[in-house]
Amino acid sequence: MTQDIRIIFMGTPEFAVPSLNMLLDNGYNVVGVITQPDKPQGRKKILTPTPVKEAAEKRGLPVLQPTRLRQPEAVAQVAELRPDLIVTAAYGQILPKSVLDLPRFGCLNVHGSLLPRYRGGAPIQRAIINGETVTGVTLMYMAEGLDTGDMISRVEVAIEPEDTSGTIFEKLSVAGAKLLQDELPKLLAGQSDRTPQNEDEATYAPNLNRDDERISWSDNAQQIYNRIRGLVPFSGAFTLWEGNVFKIWAAEQPFINNEVSGSNAPAPGTVLQLTARGIEVQTGEGTLWLTQVQPAGKKVMDAGTFARGGQMKPGMVLG
Repeated sequence: MTQDIRIIFMGTPEFAVPSLNMLLDNGYNVVGVITQPDKPQGRKKILTPTPVKEAAEKRGLPVLQPTRLRQPEAVAQVAELRPDLIVTAAYGQILPKSVLDLPRFGCLNVHGSLLPRYRGGAPIQRAIINGETVTGVTLMYMAEGLDTGDMISRVEVAIEPEDTSGTIFEKLSVAGAKLLQDELPKLLAGQSDRTPQNEDEATYAPNLNRDDERISWSDNAQQIYNRIRGLVPFSGAFTLWEGNVFKIWAAEQPFINNEVSGSNAPAPGTVLQLTARGIEVQTGEGTLWLTQVQPAGKKVMDAGTFARGGQMKPGMVLG
């Protein structure tokens, strides 16, 4: 049965690789893979394939990389593969109706949130930034709207206090592949459930921008801690120090200390002390110890090592 079903897989980042590998390891007939175009990476801007492209080529699969899937020539390439089913996971483009209508079993999406919450392109990062303690994966049918299709099944995954977007991406990628493995046989046999989303419960997780990455020191220590870990290992959170970007890659989970909060506290963003432990900074409520930083033009370093350099002094204000 699985060899008779022609499947196209669409995905781009590492999040999607376990789902692709699951299909192949379980004997499904993946006739083609569609991923985003190669992009320049690093300071030398070396053109780099997506993780899904690398995984597909290792397994000998044909790969298509249309700039825009909506273009007629891209739709024609998809149609030539005669898919019975399309499976997507973090592909990065909205599928047009002309593609959605091609496969007889429909188009499935492995989405990294508990829909209808956190629809959109950055559900994992936004969930951590917002301080959620539970997230998950939803297997859903794709529709013309943004993550609006009927749900097939969901699985919950806890967000621990020390988790970052990177660790949750890993957990959800594995959970998503397992969910797809469990539900796909039932779907192909016509035995899966199909539950419409409750629009009243819908929230959105748009892609992050530069403003999302900048720390507002008037937020409380927990909110800033959540923002920092929500941006790791991707863009990283940043503040300004002496007019230059100062990135923060890690901090200690905060404990709100009322002795340095309230009306007698220094202004938010004030550097309180620099020790082997790191850099203690005043926030809108409580203080936060920064443990891994990156000054402009430098590599990521331990904050205690940076503190020994003596360039940053207590009383300086980050902004």
